[in-house]
Amino acid sequence: KRRDRKCRGSKDYARRHEIQLKIFQKPLWAAAEAKGEYAMIRPAVSTDLDTLEGIYRSAREFMHRSGNPSQWTGNYPSHEILLEDIASGALCAVTDGKSVHGAFVLKPGPDPTYAVIDGAWQSDAPYAAIHRVAGDGLIRGVFHECVEYAKARWASLRIDTHRDNLPMQRHILREGFVYCGVIRTRDGTERLAYQWDAPCRREKQA
Repeated sequence: KRRDRKCRGSKDYARRHEIQLKIFQKPLWAAAEAKGEYAMIRPAVSTDLDTLEGIYRSAREFMHRSGNPSQWTGNYPSHEILLEDIASGALCAVTDGKSVHGAFVLKPGPDPTYAVIDGAWQSDAPYAAIHRVAGDGLIRGVFHECVEYAKARWASLRIDTHRDNLPMQRHILREGFVYCGVIRTRDGTERLAYQWDAPCRREKQA
């Protein structure tokens, strides 16, 4: 993986993410902890497909109810896209140690859709992109865990969302991302783009 090793060596950064670097032992939710169940973010596998398709279906329904009917249309992400994500190792499953409750894609850049932006990225550092975040709606905190998992592995992250996806915009800003501008997907539709850089990287740029 491409990393900024010097930045990752920051004592403050390491202390901040000491728990996340041990994510396989970290309780994800209080309810799971009470049952003796522990969080695990692992690569998704083909046997997860039925569950993952149900999670993404729930996410699409939530988007529609929240006034965002045009971000994930049809059956996006399709069965074929999920299979490709699994085969590439990019699709991660968020579990409580037993059941899968969420999913997201974490893929090293460069991402072609981020090559052109109406605005400016916070930095041109090597990054990973977070895509297709979804939860089944049964457990809270899925997005936070996805981001913390990614922050523990990369010093720079990028993410985008639809202009009508107000809940996701709030989640993204809450996790410390900075709004950078507008990018366009392969079909030409606009997305709001954000970037997060580790504190040590921001200090070096200041």
